[in-house]
Amino acid sequence: MKYFLFLTLIVVSGCALLGGLAGEVFEGTGQGYRGPVTVQVRMNGADITEIVIVDSEEDRFVGTEAMEELADLVIYYNSTDVDAVSGATQSSRGFLEAVENAIIKR
Repeated sequence: MKYFLFLTLIVVSGCALLGGLAGEVFEGTGQGYRGPVTVQVRMNGADITEIVIVDSEEDRFVGTEAMEELADLVIYYNSTDVDAVSGATQSSRGFLEAVENAIIKR
């Protein structure tokens, strides 16, 4: 399971860093439980189309899974106004802060 998540992050990161989708990419950082969380947010106009976790010191099995779950919700609702993941509140807040900091750069 952990190798699958790691490989998924590498593949998704590679696509974002290589510009695989249309839209502009903005980077933001927030403060997670264990340190800074940096994300890249791809936007097509006002729509959030992709979020990639670029760097994080969060726990792979709690923090990272929570951030991946939140990324899906933020994209689906096109908003950072989503609930934190229970048991990973500070990681969730850091992730959402990073996404917000990326979005305000557009």
